[in-house]
Amino acid sequence: MKVFTSVKELQAALRKHKKKSIGFVPTMGALHAGHISLMKNSIKENDVTVCSIFVNPTQFNVKSDLKKYPRTLEADSEKLKKAGVDYLFAPSIKEIYPNGTKKTVKVNLKGLDKRMEGEFRPGHFEGVVQVVHRLLKIVNPDRIYMGQKDFQQFTIIGQMIKSLRMKVELVVVKIKRAKDGLALSSRNVRLTPAKRKWAPIIYKTLKKAKRIMRSKTVQEVEAIAMEELGKPRGYKPEYFTIVDGHSLLPIEDWSDSDYIIAATAVWAGKIRLIDNIILKQD
Repeated sequence: MKVFTSVKELQAALRKHKKKSIGFVPTMGALHAGHISLMKNSIKENDVTVCSIFVNPTQFNVKSDLKKYPRTLEADSEKLKKAGVDYLFAPSIKEIYPNGTKKTVKVNLKGLDKRMEGEFRPGHFEGVVQVVHRLLKIVNPDRIYMGQKDFQQFTIIGQMIKSLRMKVELVVVKIKRAKDGLALSSRNVRLTPAKRKWAPIIYKTLKKAKRIMRSKTVQEVEAIAMEELGKPRGYKPEYFTIVDGHSLLPIEDWSDSDYIIAATAVWAGKIRLIDNIILKQD
């Protein structure tokens, strides 16, 4: 695996693969098995796989979170090498934003960035769009791989690709979970032992929502889930919402959509965890 920190050097290397398919996995590092599953999908489906590691400052609406975000480049490099990734792109802020971090990409997101996570993390998705757009322009891949855990994020990136008519295919990979059901996340390492012990309640609650949806209204399922998620000591659900999987708009009745997801964000002490499950997909 070759490692690049320069845009010019990475692009020079990629020009040698003009007739080959390129898969791209953007990350912020602190890699876990969920990230590696994205790499493996890309390696399987493309001739060349590029992974980026860049902790993007423009998507952190709380600056203390940016400072606390784990930087584990050396360990991440070993994991990528072992997985079979061809190129690692680990640029500086100046390489990604040579003209400063002012947000310049204009995309009609159709309100997708204002719901769910957007309500509680203002400006977050503008930063995500900005950095993914920049990275796609740099790498120019055939396919970009993203995880289902960040449902709203990949939905927004899909809208960006569509709106800007970018010639790249978005591939979404299923959530990778720990044995007890907790969705893998770089934030999980920051959970205290006590909070980690109770973390499986999030996935259990999502599965319960799917199990009882035939006998309960949408509103009843949401209320039951919020109550369940608040039971462990130190756990505080921020939202549990049932929405149309395309528009991310709340539904009133199960017949309102043929693609329904339940999404949640829960504070486990000082750590915020997100997860989702597909309830209906016809």
